[in-house]
Amino acid sequence: MPDRHPRAFEPMVLVVNIIMATMGAIIGLQLICYLGISTNTAIIGAMMAMIIGRIPLAIFRQFLSIHRQNLVQTAISSATFGAANSLLLPIGIPWLMGRSDLVLPMLAGVAMAMFLDALLLYFMFDSEIYPGEGIWPHGIATAEAIIAGDRGGKRARLLLYGLVGGLVGSYFKLPMAAFGNAFIANPWALSMFGVGLLTRGYSKQLVDLDINTIYVPHGVMIGAGIVALFQIVVLVIKRRKVSAETHTCNYDRVRKTLGTGFVLYITIAVILAMMTGLYTVMSPRMFAFWIMFAAIAAIVHELIVGLAAMHAGQFPAFATALIFLIIGMIIGFPTLALAVLVGFCASTGPAFADMGYDLKTGWILRGRGQNHALELDGRKQQCIAALTGFTTAAVVVFAVHAMYFQQNLFPPVDRVYVATIKAGLGNAEIGRYLLLWAIPGAIVQFLGGPTRQLGMLFGTGLLIVNPLAGWLVLAGITIRIIAIKVYGQKAQSMLYILGAGFFAGDALQSFFGSFFGSVWKLKGK
Repeated sequence: MPDRHPRAFEPMVLVVNIIMATMGAIIGLQLICYLGISTNTAIIGAMMAMIIGRIPLAIFRQFLSIHRQNLVQTAISSATFGAANSLLLPIGIPWLMGRSDLVLPMLAGVAMAMFLDALLLYFMFDSEIYPGEGIWPHGIATAEAIIAGDRGGKRARLLLYGLVGGLVGSYFKLPMAAFGNAFIANPWALSMFGVGLLTRGYSKQLVDLDINTIYVPHGVMIGAGIVALFQIVVLVIKRRKVSAETHTCNYDRVRKTLGTGFVLYITIAVILAMMTGLYTVMSPRMFAFWIMFAAIAAIVHELIVGLAAMHAGQFPAFATALIFLIIGMIIGFPTLALAVLVGFCASTGPAFADMGYDLKTGWILRGRGQNHALELDGRKQQCIAALTGFTTAAVVVFAVHAMYFQQNLFPPVDRVYVATIKAGLGNAEIGRYLLLWAIPGAIVQFLGGPTRQLGMLFGTGLLIVNPLAGWLVLAGITIRIIAIKVYGQKAQSMLYILGAGFFAGDALQSFFGSFFGSVWKLKGK
């Protein structure tokens, strides 16, 4: 273990990070426009760094360091989610509403929100709310891939078996990342996630009703989210003395971070509202209320997304932003205010979750927090690498967004947001549905407690239409339980590596299949 962590501003590291972040940003834009989602490119970045480190030139050997590989994967992962989820998605909304003049002001506002989003997780990582011991499945998968590549032997073989399985399964359209996730994530949380997926997937066949039409997923998520937020607040206001040997982030820092973050979100909301001219479409009182509501929605959205990402590796950012859009409609905000609100809300959460994944990877590689000085130094360097990725993403999106939009290429969820705003569904009816289904969501979340997040993950599953993923999740959890019962806890470390392999195989297949497929379509236009 090194005494000093490699620096993110080392010339070769910085150059490689910018190149990889540019590639990651383009990958994210291509995938979110053609596939509707952006894949986690962390493992791809780590593998690219491993390959660079094996180029037979002295200048590249520094990338044999697992810590430099960690910096590279942090940069590309940040750029991918930043460009696709935090930037392109929000700015597509005003363009589709015929307000292309608001795209650049929107880009400036959501870019500020993206940076703040990531920094808040950085300052709260390894606290009792977002502990280093937390699952963060994508982070574990990336760490196991890096360790296997470094050590070789049995770990490398297990990773290879999982990778091949992931590639083959993904080729046949099986969600192998969900299967691998079952070997890594919190089994309680993921079980509820799987139940939610199956409930959403088969509700039509079982009860002849699409539960989405009566806002069951949205209501459950609202109820669970309110209780989850209350549980976070209870943790924050409790004055516990957390030993420095337990966590590197204490309660005072968490309280200060959340308080500062809320003030900064208010500031960004004011800047965004002024740049987009919201003050011209609302009364002063409504304008002030919108600013407060937008700031609250942004910070609650990221906390909810972060909890889901930590416990199950899934973050329902699209759907949770839709929930706040619907609440805004019930309140009665005008059309333009709703468009800016949902874009602002959607820009928070993805960078927060991705920073958690990346810091979890580094936490494992640096010895699981045993050396506090190295952990804090490495975490700081990862933050710099992530900000490099986010900055690169902002430059790429600024440069190419018009090319995408002029070819009618938008994240599909943008059309959902715009259609919802234009439809103006009956507010009273929606409100009754949301209130009704919020009750079971709140009860499940309360019973599960803050460590299991049962209501949150059940709601997450209800928001996603993918019953096959539900079956694979439950199958993976069953295999995991049997393996641990037969072979003991030693089986868990093997399952982590196999799960990482399934993640890697699914990511590689999704990347090469979707990226080159989208390029082919783009050439055909």
